[in-house]
Amino acid sequence: VQLQASGGGLVQAGGSLRLSCTASGISISINPMTWYRQAPGKQRELVAGISSDGSTNYKDSVKGRFTISRDNAKNTVYLQMNSLKPEDTAVYYCKVATSMRDFWGQGTEVTVSS
Repeated sequence: VQLQASGGGLVQAGGSLRLSCTASGISISINPMTWYRQAPGKQRELVAGISSDGSTNYKDSVKGRFTISRDNAKNTVYLQMNSLKPEDTAVYYCKVATSMRDFWGQGTEVTVSS
C-alpha cells in the first residue's frame, strides 16, 4: 500500500490549494481516508475525514473552508482548502485505515503567508 500526497505549496492568506492523495494497493472507496496536519513544534492533528459511506467530518477550525472528497475511479482523495490562514501552515498527511493497520502518505507542505 502506498499513498502519494501532493498539491502543497506557498500561498497568501485568503488563497486556496487543493491537496491530492492517490492510493495504490488499496481501494479508497471501502476504507476511511483522513487528512492530518502537523505544524512545527505541534502534535499531528486530524483535519478532515471521509468514510466509506461518504460521510465527512472536519476539525472545527476548518469547517466551512475545507472540503474533503474522493474520486473512486482515480483512487484519489482530495482536500480543497479555501480562505487559507497563516495558522493552516503545516505538513499535511493523508492516511487510510484498514482492518489490519493504518497507512500514511509522505506529507505535503503547505505554507500560508500573511
